[in-house]
Amino acid sequence: MTMATYAPSPAWELRARALADTRVAAPLGIGLLLALSLALRTVNLGAGLWIDEGLSAGIADRPLADIPGVLRRDGSPPLYYMLLHVWIGVAGRSEEGLHTLSVLFALATVPVAFWAGGLLFDRRTAWVAALLAAVNPFLTLYAQEARMYALVILLGLVATTCWARAFCVDPPEDGRSVRRGPALGFAAALAAMLYTHNWALFFGMATGLAFLGLVWRAHGGERRRLLRTGLEGYGGTALLYAPWVPSVLYQAANTGAPWSKAPSLQTLTEVPARLLGIEAEIALLLVGGAGLVAIVGGRAAGRLTSQGRTVVGLLAVGVLTILLAWLSSQLSPAWANRYLSSGLAPFLLLSAAGLAHAGRLGLAGLAIVVLLWVGEAPPAEKSNARAVSREIEPSLRPGDLVVVTQPEQVSVLHYYLPAGLHYATLTGPVPDVGVTDWRDGVDRLRAASPERELAPLLDALPAGRRVVLMQPIFYYIGRWNAPWNEQVREQSRAWEQHLSNDPRFGVTLEAPAEPYPSRPNPVRATVFLKR
Repeated sequence: MTMATYAPSPAWELRARALADTRVAAPLGIGLLLALSLALRTVNLGAGLWIDEGLSAGIADRPLADIPGVLRRDGSPPLYYMLLHVWIGVAGRSEEGLHTLSVLFALATVPVAFWAGGLLFDRRTAWVAALLAAVNPFLTLYAQEARMYALVILLGLVATTCWARAFCVDPPEDGRSVRRGPALGFAAALAAMLYTHNWALFFGMATGLAFLGLVWRAHGGERRRLLRTGLEGYGGTALLYAPWVPSVLYQAANTGAPWSKAPSLQTLTEVPARLLGIEAEIALLLVGGAGLVAIVGGRAAGRLTSQGRTVVGLLAVGVLTILLAWLSSQLSPAWANRYLSSGLAPFLLLSAAGLAHAGRLGLAGLAIVVLLWVGEAPPAEKSNARAVSREIEPSLRPGDLVVVTQPEQVSVLHYYLPAGLHYATLTGPVPDVGVTDWRDGVDRLRAASPERELAPLLDALPAGRRVVLMQPIFYYIGRWNAPWNEQVREQSRAWEQHLSNDPRFGVTLEAPAEPYPSRPNPVRATVFLKR
């Protein structure tokens, strides 16, 4: 008698194989993408710090509870600096230690992008989104910088995904009227963005305008659901952000960005190239755009599908974030390409969805984009402050005076120069070398003069001491016509002339030697000895 054997059905085998593939392939694939991301984003981990990174180290290197208060002078929110303070205790204050925190944020975007693509679209989009997050050159640039921009991108990815899930995706079929989980996730992520960088305000306003558009298009029960969900999402953000509102209002009234000028229309048109790469933007717009049109073109019961609404919503949020920032900077200039980090997430997800739904052409486009992005390496040098500091360091002794005509350079110079030196800027001695006081900065620079601020310091300096005059190299005057920068340029000439005319001081060293370098943020030092 023959015993019957159990033969699994083909459908069961397919489900089992799919489950096994998910459990094995997903961790393996994400691991490989993380390895690729790590390789790309640690190439210049030990690069010298530039102005803003010196400020990061200076602000973070103080008691944790003091950071929010000192930022009233700087104009930034506190979250990144507080995280960096904790991280310094683990990794130290070396360039590599300071940069590694941003590397970790950049690495985290890979699995988060995978989660976002799968949650909003499908599995294929999830993999494309993770791959794009692993190699995006804008993120690669700021993954190796001791600043908050990699964290902003990570939080923006979470906030964008939760927003789209809460407001664009069809409600669940179990009768719940409010997407409480995504709404609360959006509230927490947006609040964290606001505590990280002030341009998150433009991102928040963009999501608000897109949300109102969705409410306007909805009817009946769907409109009521959106309003209730919006109350939880935006109300939660307001409650979490409320403690910082007095500080940000004070900063807006007293600090600002006097080093910036109103961006041109050309600057606005260059944003896609900044975020997506100059060559890659063409492939993404043409191929990815075709995929997005296919998604939006799909209809269910005569209306956009959840994925179609998600595409429209993401496009609205991304475009409005940049447009609101550009319009605001026409009235009160505060534009910098690095601030575009607040608007990267929607475009990254749209690129992934478009390429994933463009068929074979999408695969070809993805290959081209990845090859172009991998080839865009971040700069190996962001400033010559480290090189100049090392060149003049052997000639300096404790008690010598360092006069910095670009006040925001003090922190990075203090990071590299030996201990025991005294620092002064155009407005006089610097009591706190870790932060730049931007409050009413332009007015204070206009009121400064070498006779009033510099002369007393020179008179008080004993014979045998040295004065280092550290000033920027003005290799491109077009970068020096914003209100703050113009004062720095004019005052630098006056202060150099004053020191050169003082017969008590003679030049002993100049660095770097002419011709001066045209590197980013270059400085030059002139060392004077008091006879």
